[in-house]
Amino acid sequence: MPIRPRISEEGVIEGIRYVPSPNHDERPAGGVIDLVVIHYVSLPPGEFGGPGIIQHFTNRLDPRAHPFYDSIAGVKVSAHFLVRRDGGLIQFVPCAKRAWHAGESSWKGRMRCNDFSIGIELEGTGEVPFTAVQYRRLAALTRVLQARYAIRDIAGHSDVAPGRKTDPGPYFDWARYRALLKISRQDAKAAKKSKTRLRTAKAPGRRRKSKKN
Repeated sequence: MPIRPRISEEGVIEGIRYVPSPNHDERPAGGVIDLVVIHYVSLPPGEFGGPGIIQHFTNRLDPRAHPFYDSIAGVKVSAHFLVRRDGGLIQFVPCAKRAWHAGESSWKGRMRCNDFSIGIELEGTGEVPFTAVQYRRLAALTRVLQARYAIRDIAGHSDVAPGRKTDPGPYFDWARYRALLKISRQDAKAAKKSKTRLRTAKAPGRRRKSKKN
């Protein structure tokens, strides 16, 4: 991800891999994007690095490729972003659109979290820790989103769909994630302050040449 990435009006981040998913639609008119929902996913279950997630989010999953795939054949889901185990970042749906990631859900009295949230999938399971580079990439992505949208809350899928979902699971280290967000925020402030100083610094005055007698 670029150090200072630009997000288009549609909500596509420049400089990262973009694989368009058809599994999205329009957000309600006049709505505000103010929630990030964190998930985990692995396809086949417990296996990492393969094409299964991308194929699933783009409706190209072959049910014959793995016994588990037959159980999700025809299920149309997506997320705005996927963070791979190695920190690779893929965008599937523009942030201005409604990705189909949270399903039946609610947050602080509001139903249908897909209407007002951005969904981020971490490649992982509920049985193994996430990688250090995933946390760093997730924190950097979150800061980019916070700078562009009115993000007020960050929740897990299990928080918006309790009893139905368990991700990001017991191995997701919320304290570590929040600490990285804090560091990212401090770095952003420092960079902004440094830029301001450079912009407002006075140019050195010209030395006047002395007149010869």
